[in-house]
Amino acid sequence: MPPTPSRQTYVSLPVTDLRRTVEFFTKLGFGFDPTFTDDRAACMVIGHDSFVMLLERSFFGSFATTPVADATTTEVTIGLSATDREEVDRLVSTALGAGGSAAGEKITDGPMYGWSFKDPDGHHWELIHMQAVS
Repeated sequence: MPPTPSRQTYVSLPVTDLRRTVEFFTKLGFGFDPTFTDDRAACMVIGHDSFVMLLERSFFGSFATTPVADATTTEVTIGLSATDREEVDRLVSTALGAGGSAAGEKITDGPMYGWSFKDPDGHHWELIHMQAVS
């Protein structure tokens, strides 16, 4: 099998209030690419090749071929790595203080440590630290 080429990742999420959502994720320390940000969309930079497109709900709907779901049910969780346990705790605590809500208890499972929150639109985010095992 040939090697898989490196690809950028874009996840698109519908949001009800783009300004509120940008303020929320800015408090968590995320930046936005102004080239792909306007009054309908914001391109949140997760990493060098990973982005989340936060789209006003009606704009998101213009790309969808089926009805746009709300986040009252869970279709997907978005997992992000953290450098250590302290970063997991700091990011989730910041999210909770900035208008997010709890999505579960802290999880310690062998080398994995995680905690989760829901953003103001109800999207489920997991922060995970995987301790290196020798």
